This record gives sequence, C-alpha cells and structure tokens, in this order.
Amino acid sequence: MKRNKILVTSILILVFSHLIKAEDKQPYQNQNIGKLKNDVTFGVIIGGNNPEKEFKEIKELGFSHCQLNVTEYTPELAQSIRSSSKKYKVFPTTLICMGPGKYIWNFIEGPSTIGLIPREFRTERIKRLYAGIDFCKQAGIPAVHAHFGFIPENPQDTLYIEFVKLMKELGEYALSQGIDIYFETGQETPITLLRAITDIGTGNLFINCDLANLVMYGKSNSLDGLKTLHKYVREIHAKDGLYPINPYQLGKEMPIPEGEVNFPEIVKYLKEIHFKGTITIEYELAEKNYDYIVKTKNYLEKLFQTIE
Repeated sequence: MKRNKILVTSILILVFSHLIKAEDKQPYQNQNIGKLKNDVTFGVIIGGNNPEKEFKEIKELGFSHCQLNVTEYTPELAQSIRSSSKKYKVFPTTLICMGPGKYIWNFIEGPSTIGLIPREFRTERIKRLYAGIDFCKQAGIPAVHAHFGFIPENPQDTLYIEFVKLMKELGEYALSQGIDIYFETGQETPITLLRAITDIGTGNLFINCDLANLVMYGKSNSLDGLKTLHKYVREIHAKDGLYPINPYQLGKEMPIPEGEVNFPEIVKYLKEIHFKGTITIEYELAEKNYDYIVKTKNYLEKLFQTIE
C-alpha cells in the first residue's frame, strides 16, 4: 500500500512540475502572438543577382522579405537564391519581371512603351515573362510581377481584347507551374484593373498595390484605389508622391510621409480588412539609402502598433 502511495505521489509531482513549466512558457508564447497579431511583414526591393551578399545585408537591417529584380535567369542563380533564403531566413515574395525594350515613364510616350499593351514590344516581353515564371519555380519565388501598361478603359478596345487573351494564356501557364502573377498599379484606373483581372479569370492574378503610383499617375486617391482593389491585393509598395500638375509628366515622388498618400488612414483600413501580406518599402530616389528605408520601416511599424 505504501508503495502505491509513493508511486501515486511521484506521478502527481511529475505532472504538477510539467504544468508549472507549461505556465512559465505561456507568457512568452502570448508575447509572440501579440507581435504577430497584424500578420503584416515588411520587405525591400533588391537586385537579387548576388543573393548571398544582399540577403545578408537586408537581414541585418531587420527585414525578412524582399522583391527581386534579377537581370539574367540561370539555374545557378535560382539555386543560390534558394540556399541564401534558407540560410538567412529572408523570403523573396515576387520576381519583378519586365523588359526587354525601353520604358518611358511619362504620359506621352508611356502608353506606347510600357508593358504588354504596345504591340511593338509584346512578343519579346511575353517570352521574358514565361522565362520569369520558370525561374520563379526553380528559385522558390511564389510570384512574378510587372507593370503591364496603360490598360484601355474601354473593354471593347482591340488592345484590351488582345491583352486579355494573351494574359489568359500566360496566367494558365503560370498556374500550371504553381506561380502567381501580380499586377503593379499605376497606368490604369483601379476599376479597369479590377475588370481586367476578372475578365482574364485564371484565378492566380493578384495585385502589388503601389500607393504612390495611384496618386502620381492621377488615377486615384490611394485609399479609394485600395478599397476598390483590396480583394486582390497581396502586396503593397510603401511609397509616397504628389498628384501630377504637368499634363505630360507623372507627379513627383516624395519621401514618406511628405506626399499625398495618407498612411495613417491606409494602415487603419489594412487593419480593418485584416491584411496579411507584405509591405515593401520602395523609394526610387534613395537607391541604397538604408537610413531612409529603416526610418520608414520604423514609422510604418509604429502606425500599426498605435492605430486601432
């Protein structure tokens, strides 16, 4: 009988000690959950041609995600991206896939040079996108993304009809490879982009919402555009700018928060819709201005922490 009592007592002590250890760990787990409650991550744009060096740099800056703008798609580079991602725990979200040919970023020559709408560059750019999709699969990148051009407002426009047809083929191929395609906002109105994605209808088309482009192209208030497109928004470019006042040129890019993008209202809305994607900081004027990038990340993180 005494042996049985001793055995039972020992079991109870062992169980109780495990419960105490579990309780000790619980606050730490709750803190982690609290930090991740917004489900928002931050990223930057890098070249990606030297992933070992570049992934290490952005990891040291406190970033866990990135978009890549790779020059040449090779199996060796794809493997290097995979191994560097695993080593540094930095995860590429998209491959920026544009070119070849000239892109002129204004209202006069832009419609005839940007994306897949211009027939002159279409064949070679489609080849580049197919190669980009293959590279994404090799490198473990989930999506390609691009500016697809000044998509016509009129769905009966021949250029619109041609665009929908070729994007269906591209989208179906990407789907067969397990890759998504992201449209970057800018040249078209939000409702036109929404219509195009609906008409193409392959199920793997989403949006990289550049908040400043909506303003700088004069297409939409950034918050209103986001509300129109939110169903498909997977990633956001945190960038700021001014509305255009010159009928031939885009509005001016500005540092965050000195432009027309209302970031407090944007963050409030993202929290309302439970946005779970990546916010990628883009500042084309800064190049490798890491001070600006880190300062902007801190500013955006503070907004997410303080805005209900």
